[in-house]
Amino acid sequence: MHEEILQYYNSINKKWRLPKDVKLLYPFDNEYTLAAMEAFYSKFYSTQKKRTLIMGINPGRLGAGLTGIPFTDPKILEQDLKIPNPFDKKHELSSIYVYELVNAYGGPRKFYKSFFVSSVCPLGFTKNGINYNYYDDKELYQAVEKNIIKYINMQLELPINRSKVYCWGKGKNYKFLNKLNDQHKWFDKIIPQPHPRWIMQYRRKLKDEIMDQMLQELMND
Repeated sequence: MHEEILQYYNSINKKWRLPKDVKLLYPFDNEYTLAAMEAFYSKFYSTQKKRTLIMGINPGRLGAGLTGIPFTDPKILEQDLKIPNPFDKKHELSSIYVYELVNAYGGPRKFYKSFFVSSVCPLGFTKNGINYNYYDDKELYQAVEKNIIKYINMQLELPINRSKVYCWGKGKNYKFLNKLNDQHKWFDKIIPQPHPRWIMQYRRKLKDEIMDQMLQELMND
């Protein structure tokens, strides 16, 4: 499966027309990003076993917008996944939570044997130097909607379980994915879960309780 995943990412082009002041995060022309992705996907996706999708919002500049691997920052890439890389070893808030979840599930090998982590929009954005989400303004969403549909369709050519998808982001991300799914009939069921960054930023005191609930849902997969 790992070669198919890399082909999918290689197919994502960077010729996106965006509103003024919105910049595209495109990591796939960085040789170190490509090397990290090759190491990660060959290590954890060597079989053709069907995975269940977990979809975040879009890559952030300190996570997948740099490493090419969703919810995985350079520090976790090296320390948790044992994949050396030359990136500045900074943590990304969502990544910290996700790898607590991954390790509580049983570790990366067990987790990635069951799940393929992705995002509704395959590329991320910045505005004024900070992360910007595909739904943060109407003009941006209208500019990227066709690409979102195109690349979700392409992901579903991978060995993916279409009976359900987990959506990280119970607000706008769930709303937009649900609307698109109603139109395109990609998945039988969408299961919304809190977004890792939202948990770490606004519900950190309840983190363990939320994680227990998420684990119960994921372990029923």
